[in-house]
Amino acid sequence: MDAIEIRNFSKRYRAVTAVEDLSFSIPQGQLVGLLGPNGAGKTTTMGALLGVLLPTSGTVRVLGVDMVHDRFRALPFMNFSSPYVELPYRLTVAQNLQIYGGLYNIPNLRARIDEIAHELRFTHLLNRKAGKLSAGQKTRVALAKAMLNKPKVLLLDEPTASLDPDSADQMRTFIANYRAQTGATILLASHNMAEVEQLCDHVLMMKGGRLVDQGTPMELVARYGEENLEKVFLSIAREDQGEDQDAA
Repeated sequence: MDAIEIRNFSKRYRAVTAVEDLSFSIPQGQLVGLLGPNGAGKTTTMGALLGVLLPTSGTVRVLGVDMVHDRFRALPFMNFSSPYVELPYRLTVAQNLQIYGGLYNIPNLRARIDEIAHELRFTHLLNRKAGKLSAGQKTRVALAKAMLNKPKVLLLDEPTASLDPDSADQMRTFIANYRAQTGATILLASHNMAEVEQLCDHVLMMKGGRLVDQGTPMELVARYGEENLEKVFLSIAREDQGEDQDAA
């Protein structure tokens, strides 16, 4: 059974189509990159996988569960991280983690918070209010929140945003080790192509709400005859620009 399965998924908002006829699957234990320029449909796809956005058409399954009709069966085994989702800023980091951990009914929650804070190196921030955190500190706490329940399926949106190179490298090591130790399935949305090349088994390239290509990082680099994945990304993102300028 695939951990994630999307078939003919479309999401429309009146005259605007955010995602059109998207299909892909991710085997259990894989770490897959979800790439594309702004407006490609990545956030919409993540929302559908979490069950917070209803498809206009198509099916979305996580761990074999239909996320439209039965998402509460899958959600205890999933989690999501984004540094762009603000935590309640008047609460301390520890209080925020206690609230989110309580939603998952995590046993020995205080010990789990101490453990994850130590692993992600922010023990000294536990008593600081979330509103007083720097951008990089918020990124680390956001990932910790997503790891509290030790998810089998982890959705990551820009997990190293705002981090300095050393902290970002530590974060990538943590993510890779977690996958290796637990066999978790991870879908990673990122604009850091070097990060994707380092971490991902497979890459899904989206543009204009559609899946336009996929493969391992090495396969994509070879297919486009480019030096690296960033060059591939730019080639795909700019593919129609020349035609648009000629038409103008």
